[in-house]
Amino acid sequence: MARKSLIARERKRERMVAKYAEKRAALKAAGEWEELDKLPRNSNPIRLHNRCGLTGRPKGYMRKFGLCRVKFREMALDGKIPGIRKASW
Repeated sequence: MARKSLIARERKRERMVAKYAEKRAALKAAGEWEELDKLPRNSNPIRLHNRCGLTGRPKGYMRKFGLCRVKFREMALDGKIPGIRKASW
């Protein structure tokens, strides 16, 4: 489990990106780079990092499911993810 402070920081970044998205797009389209530089750093979507929805783990993230590989495997083996089953041949 990731530290609560890191999860909270990432959520704060997500909110800030959403808040400034429209303004950032308008400034980019107008080519006003100086004004764009004055916006908060965390309003840039590049600074977002994908994290597991259950544990907050930043590595081994599976985009399609929004989970890390560890939780994905546990849930798949328990049958909690529809359409996923362990391969056998």
